[in-house]
Formats: sequence, C-alpha cells, structure tokens
Amino acid sequence: MEAAAKVGRLTRSSLQAASCPAVNGGVVVFFAAVVAGALVSASWMSTGARVTSIPMIATRNMAQHAAASPEPEPTLPRLGNLAPPPRQPPPPAPAPAPDAAAAASPSSSCPAYFRWIHEDLRPWRDAGITREAVDGAARRYGAKFRVTVVAGRLHVARYGRCFQTRDVFTQWGVLQLLRRYQGRVPDLDLMFDCQDLPVVNAGNRRGRTSSSPPPLFGYCGSEPTLDIAFPDWSFWGWPELNIKPWETLRGEIADGNAAVNWTGRAPYAYWKGNPTVGADRRNLLRCNASGKRDWNARIYEQDWRKEVRDGFRESDLAKQCTHRYKIYIEGRGWSVSEKYILACDSVALIVRPRYHDFFSRGLMPLQHYWPIPGGGRGMCRSIKFAVDWGNAHADKAQEIAGNATRFIQEDLTMDRVYDYMFHLLTEYAKLLKYKPTVPDRAVEVTVESMTRGRRGLERQFMVDTMVEAGSGTGEPCELPPPFSSEELETLRRRQADAVRQVETWEKR
Repeated sequence: MEAAAKVGRLTRSSLQAASCPAVNGGVVVFFAAVVAGALVSASWMSTGARVTSIPMIATRNMAQHAAASPEPEPTLPRLGNLAPPPRQPPPPAPAPAPDAAAAASPSSSCPAYFRWIHEDLRPWRDAGITREAVDGAARRYGAKFRVTVVAGRLHVARYGRCFQTRDVFTQWGVLQLLRRYQGRVPDLDLMFDCQDLPVVNAGNRRGRTSSSPPPLFGYCGSEPTLDIAFPDWSFWGWPELNIKPWETLRGEIADGNAAVNWTGRAPYAYWKGNPTVGADRRNLLRCNASGKRDWNARIYEQDWRKEVRDGFRESDLAKQCTHRYKIYIEGRGWSVSEKYILACDSVALIVRPRYHDFFSRGLMPLQHYWPIPGGGRGMCRSIKFAVDWGNAHADKAQEIAGNATRFIQEDLTMDRVYDYMFHLLTEYAKLLKYKPTVPDRAVEVTVESMTRGRRGLERQFMVDTMVEAGSGTGEPCELPPPFSSEELETLRRRQADAVRQVETWEKR
C-alpha cells in the first residue's frame, strides 16, 4: 500500500536453509561493528492465486459509503474543547513553584533522526527565507497549498488539488499541533506540496547562500533534492483506504505481533500492493513462486475495487504480520507503507530506496533492516539470499526485526511526530526574514470548519485524533544539535559499507 498518484497506489512448505559458512563466522564481528557504529553515530497470505490489479476507484464518497452504518455519526468533544486559541498569544504562565518544578518530568532528548531537521533547513541557514522565496515555491514548483500561522491561528490558501484527502489530513495535523502546543508555535508561512516525489532540484546549490531555492514542504526528500520532509497525512488516518490513524494502528500491529512470534511465521518474504507504478515493482512480480523456481517471496497484487466492495476485509494491516520477512519497495516515488512494514516485527527487506521521509534516515542497514542492493533481475536473487540467510541465522534475523519494531514503537509515537513538527516549524520560522501575515486568498481553518459536514471515516478519524487544547503541558523533547560534517561522512560511510557487505556475501 503506497501513496497513490492517479491510480491508488498503495498500490508452507519448509525451506531448506542455505548454509553460509563464509558468512557465519564474520557476521558476528560485522554486526558488532554495526551496532557499535550506531551507538557512536546516534541511528505483506499463504500461497494462493494472484489477484488482478485494478485501477484505484476508492474515491472519497466511496470510502464514506463503505463506512456508513446505522449507528449515529461520531460525536465531537464538547464545544468548549474546540474553541480556537485567542487572536493574541496568551500571556506567559507564572513560573511554577520550586516544588512543582522539581516534580515535573524533564523533557527527554529527541530521537537521533530529529538531527536531520538542521540538514533539511541548511540551504537557508545563512541567508534566511524571504517572502519572495516562499512565493516562488508556488510559481516554480506548483505548491498545492499555503500554510500560514499568525497568533496561533491557522490559515490556508489553496493553489491546486491534492489526491484524495491528503491535504485535509495534513492540515488537520497542523491544527492539532497548534492545539497541543497552544500559544507556543511561532508565526510562520510556508508552501506545501502533496505528491509522491520531491521536486526542488538541489543542483550544485546545496549549502550555498547566493542562490537559495524556494523552500517547499512535502512528504519526502532525496539526496538530489531540497524538499523539506514533513509527516504525511496517514498519521491522522487514510479514510479512502480504511487505514486507521497511526496511534491506533500502531497498537493493533503490536497486538498482532504478540499473537504470532517470529519463528511461528511463514518463512518467506511478503509484499502486497500496486505493481503498476514503477519498474522495480513490475520486476518484483517475477520473484513470486512459480513452477520453475521459488525465490522465497510471496507477492500479491492489490485489488482496491474489490476491497471497497467487500469492506476492506483483506487489507487490515494489523493482520498482515504473518511472514518472517516483509518487502518495502518504492513505486513511482516514496511510499507511506514503510512504517507499517517496520512495525511488523518481521525483517524488513528494503529495496534500494531513493527517497526518505522524515524518520527513515534514522534507520541503519543490518541494524534495522536488510538491504536489497538493486532492482532488475538480480532483485529476486537478493531476496532469496536474504531469506535463506535469515532462516539460517534466526537469532540475528530476529534481532534486526526487533530493532526496527522498537524504533517504531518507541521513536515514532504520535508524541514524537508532534514534537518533530514542532521543532521543524520552529526552526523554519527562525529563518523567516519577514513577519508572516494572512494572505489575501487564505481562509481560517478551525476544528469546526474542518469537521462541518463530514461523514463516515473522515469524521471518525478526526474525532479519534482530536487533541485536547493545551494538552502539551510538558516540554517537547529536546532537539539534538546538528551533525558535524565528520559525523555525516561517517554515517554515510557506515551505511554504504553495510550495503557493500551484503553484496559481498551474495557473491560468495
């Protein structure tokens, strides 16, 4: 299940474990080096007929109809909890008494991936961000909407359409951030894209100040681009695909993990999605078991028309952690599925990612996932090797799976998602060279305006993710410092070394 473009792209026989004597001896030393390096640098049922993929038709209305029931619509909290913050920032609260301050829990340090906030904003660090630069993101790169926060109130100007409800739930997330940290989010003005691909080409300008590009927020970035990665809409739910808000789904996946331990799972690699959105995914179909060869992979095409008609009975993510290995592969671009795969307590087999979201740069190959070095015909061979290796080294495989699950369950809670948003927007606001004002085309966005007239899952997910005004009474986690150039170089070298090590093992 991947972030969709025109068509919705989310789109047991026993194995004879392959012996890897050349690997077995060195792997302990290598894993120790990887783990030590990480500490220093801080870092989808069984066999069956394939289902034909059908173009996505899960429109907003269809999702609403699928969710319809004789039960009354979910009720919003009492109106007193929905009032937007005052037009002027509230006065500072009086200093707590010494005993109260001592009793308060100190803010913890943010996860290491928060350090990438500094890197994402580095192109504007010296020269700052002008209003003309922000306007340029709409002219040059087709930003779809503009987010302006003035005195704690959210205003949105629309410039284009986003697929399904991506924009709706992204804006809902920002609104909940303002309620959580009421009066603490600074005035800001930014442009937002809602596609699967980053678009701001870095060229040779990364780090330069004389030709700083327009700042543009989106759901992912990459090494050759400068788009600023922001938490995607699915953290607050994806109603068209019946994907629940992250905090609920994360707990359900954890419960599913507890029901089926790693050794009791099918000893194959699993993937289900839309294979029509990229060459690597089309090649992945060749890795399915056939009469000629078994590549240890079980690949399924997703039929979203059937899922809508049947009430999403075969697309419950919390019930798809039944294989020891799960494949993450990008489509046309980045995919929201990565967090669901990593949460499964299965070994994530990640096929040469070209894009990153806001948290994935905190992952280390061979510590949190097994890297599949390349696409094409060699991908099937790499997947078979990874599965054979993991089945022959169950302890190490379970360690990798456990590391990824702990990362998701501890470092990717909604508390951390809100803290990332808070720090990213705060650091961005510091770079503005002008005082944000409400644009002429913008309208104020409130809880009432967003929930008015909504039905089905859209309304339910908003109710489920409503943040109590002022609930962020404690401090957000403490933002760690930027990477030094040496730390970045060491981190990238260790990641590359891990991938090369896997390639070397495959060749033996």
